[in-house]
Amino acid sequence: NCLIETTSKTLVLGCKTSVIPTDGSVTSIGEGAFNFCTSLESITIPDGVTSIGDSAFDGCSSLKSITIPESVTSIGYKAFSFCTSLTSITIPESVTSIRYDAFYRCSSLTSITIPDGVTRIGFHAFEGCTSLTSITIPDSVTEIGEKAFRDCTSLTRITLGNGITSIGEKIFKDCSSLTSITYNGTKDEWKAIEKGPSWDNNTGDYTIHCTDGDISK
Repeated sequence: NCLIETTSKTLVLGCKTSVIPTDGSVTSIGEGAFNFCTSLESITIPDGVTSIGDSAFDGCSSLKSITIPESVTSIGYKAFSFCTSLTSITIPESVTSIRYDAFYRCSSLTSITIPDGVTRIGFHAFEGCTSLTSITIPDSVTEIGEKAFRDCTSLTRITLGNGITSIGEKIFKDCSSLTSITYNGTKDEWKAIEKGPSWDNNTGDYTIHCTDGDISK
């Protein structure tokens, strides 16, 4: 166990577990604080931390579990990219945006909870999460960036809220197992959504289930 009192990466390079002080002295996880700490398997972030910086846990390839408290309002870009052992994560309800590359190539991720309140999912956010089988996008999300779910080869079903106004280029490209998209709106509303080029290239033969009927690929 390593007790983290600063954001110096040198403190945790050889640690398997780390605990951040709970006395309120730490309010943010700095940019690159733990990046490429390849031995780190678990960490607890205490209440009172409000932000997780860019690339904070990038490349922590042994990280299996992490608890993010409700006090966190901001998660930086590439915050958990290449955390290839991470299996599940719950995003706090106070977070409004999932930044680009946030969970890029988290190849063991099977479960992700996106709360109401998130309005945007950035580009490449979940690209290459090859173990992810399903995901629900809440009604609060209005925009999904390009390639956000590209190469999620195990993704079979996705639920999209009716707040969506645009989905980016190649967002489901190479999602070869995708067979079901549930959209919480009508067929006309689905057709009105702005869709980027090749948004569904090389997917499975999906059916879009709208509130007033189905649309085939």
